[in-house]
Amino acid sequence: MSVTIERVKTHAQLMRYINFPMELYGNLPQYVPEIISDEKKNLTKNPAFEGTEVRLFLAYKDSKLAGRIGAIRAKRVLGAWKPEALRFTRVDFIDDDEVVDAMFSAVLEWGRELGCTELKGPLGFCDLEKEGMLVEGFEYPNTFITLYNFDYYPRQLERMGFEKDADWVEYQIKTPEKPVERVARLAAAVLKRNSLTLVNVRNARELKQNLEAMFALLNEAYRSLYGVTTITPAQVKHYVSQFLPLVNLDFIKFLYDDKGMAAFGIAFPSIGKAIKASGGRLFPFGIFRILRAKQKNDTLDLLLVAVRPDLQNRGINAVLMHEMNLMAMKYGITLVESNPELETNEKIQAFWDNYEANRVRRRRSYHIEIRK
Repeated sequence: MSVTIERVKTHAQLMRYINFPMELYGNLPQYVPEIISDEKKNLTKNPAFEGTEVRLFLAYKDSKLAGRIGAIRAKRVLGAWKPEALRFTRVDFIDDDEVVDAMFSAVLEWGRELGCTELKGPLGFCDLEKEGMLVEGFEYPNTFITLYNFDYYPRQLERMGFEKDADWVEYQIKTPEKPVERVARLAAAVLKRNSLTLVNVRNARELKQNLEAMFALLNEAYRSLYGVTTITPAQVKHYVSQFLPLVNLDFIKFLYDDKGMAAFGIAFPSIGKAIKASGGRLFPFGIFRILRAKQKNDTLDLLLVAVRPDLQNRGINAVLMHEMNLMAMKYGITLVESNPELETNEKIQAFWDNYEANRVRRRRSYHIEIRK
């Protein structure tokens, strides 16, 4: 039996690369596919290409597709992240040592050619993409903005010598029947003490008016976090075009003070089931399922929360979470998914003690030295 590696160069190869996870996971209840049209744009017309080098690979065993892996050399990095680190991304494979070794060998060889000293992942082009390999919680369905993988993935990476680089944890929080009194009091005090104004957006035009400030704050607030890259104005436009149709404006909250935008929180009613039912396709029926899920749902996905650095550690999260709680009650939502938060973020994890919350998943970014 033999394994061959192909570099993705044609449209047909790209579509095989995008569709392989759906072949691998089939109808597995926990797996939620990508929106195929969005993923195609991410891999062909992504403004992030201006600051990166990218290669995609397909692995075949006995002429049958058996795996895929991508590699990203990001140049616009922030904080402690080093440009010498190569990222692997969008990795899926059958449980076969030869296949896995051949795939990662192709990526490591390219890393050596580039002069990279380390391989990390799974990570995306930026922090708005899916990241982290699932290592706990395989029994739970993933959300639309997270990865799913079989439980043999971590074993295969550790067999090759990969080690933990960073972990994220995820919580499921039961929506209380009424606002949590302690959180409501804290939110009111924080608003007054910091002279903050809550801004609710009423339409897409108002949302767009806040986007430049929102992404500027995101870059500033996240710059020291693991694996973060600068998000450019072109990338903002790219990701907004993908996410705007998915959001319910009631779950977007901005806080302002006399210096400008102080914080924001974004969540959206879960669309995972709608996307899964449509096989990752928006048409002809996928878009209608998504629109229905935006208005009628029992689960809310927390997407992004950011607080301006000079206001961090002042309880601002309480304001945003209290507002999300009120909206969740209004829409009859009974369960909230926290989505990935770095395990080192002990303050937000302690905040979940105010609710009935359970940790349900852990995901990991691995690293390995690239030896010459």
